[in-house]
Amino acid sequence: MSQAAQTAELLALARSREPEDRERLLAGIVDLCEAGEAQGRPAAPEIQILLDSIFMTLVVEAEREIRQRLAERLADANWAPSALVNILALDEIEIARPIIARSPVLQDHDLIRLLVQATLEHQIEVARRPGLRAPVVEAILSQSEPAVLTALAGNPSAEINQDAMGRLVAQAKEVVALRSPLARHPSLSPLLAEQLYLWVGRALRDALAVRFDLDPARMQAAVDEATHAAHLGLLPSAPAALAIEDEADREEMEAALVEKLDAAGQLRPGYLLRVLREGRLPLFVFAMARLGRFDVRQVRRAIDSNRPELLALACSAVGIDRSVFPTILEHVRQLNGGRPGGGAEAARKASGAFGPFRPDIAAMAFRQAVSAA
Repeated sequence: MSQAAQTAELLALARSREPEDRERLLAGIVDLCEAGEAQGRPAAPEIQILLDSIFMTLVVEAEREIRQRLAERLADANWAPSALVNILALDEIEIARPIIARSPVLQDHDLIRLLVQATLEHQIEVARRPGLRAPVVEAILSQSEPAVLTALAGNPSAEINQDAMGRLVAQAKEVVALRSPLARHPSLSPLLAEQLYLWVGRALRDALAVRFDLDPARMQAAVDEATHAAHLGLLPSAPAALAIEDEADREEMEAALVEKLDAAGQLRPGYLLRVLREGRLPLFVFAMARLGRFDVRQVRRAIDSNRPELLALACSAVGIDRSVFPTILEHVRQLNGGRPGGGAEAARKASGAFGPFRPDIAAMAFRQAVSAA
């Protein structure tokens, strides 16, 4: 069939409003463009303009499943219209993910715009994009969003120079999830490894010492000095110093466990109630932060507050049902010295956080409320 005949058939399908015809139309346009690219002959300019127009019109009106399949097919296409690719990159994260990860059409300024305009999930996908260039890395560092920084630290192909790596290592003092990927990062220098050594627990210290041939005695002296400074100039006793190291080890292991569960697709909302029943409140915090793409410090602030509605918003954001929340709140209070406080009346009012709105709206409300708390 000639290109003109194919175009005529596509125009006939364009007159239909049936979802099946709409999907056939999109598939036909993709086939036509791919065939032209394979033969080294792009469509005539007037036909290309028409195709781009049909693409844009259909994508705006297309059902979710059609947009998702289209995103998968266009993710590797050099010929895809830039405006269309950018629209798909701002779509729901499941639709946007392959576009953000692979599309050669997306330029640095497109990715930086996603960091400013899109959701946290989109920002994390930008940070994971293979071959991420230095301007985008700088934009991520400037925003200082812990979850996005952690995704960047886990991207060995990103253009991270030593200045950028130093800023990530400095952030690792507060952001526990950064420590493990930074310790494995190929761009970590011996000097930065010594700095990172001060923030990590025993397991990562051993790994850093082996990788960079660090002097154990000298590094232990540096750890002791850092511990000394953390205690406002008072030398800690040996048990106190050991407790600090054990706590860091435990946090690293818990963060690593949650990361592995998430990567394997096994981290689900039901896991939160399970770990609470096992009395593992820190693991609950890491899992909640990972599921909601929150900062761990935000979750800790919520459970330490006198406002149970903050915890309710977080639960709503990750898909916990309203009926399950009272059980979660009870377990958290038992494990956290009665916090979040507010008593029974505050707990009753907290159920209002499970309103008729989407999880992403609840997540946005949670971040704003915690920041103001």
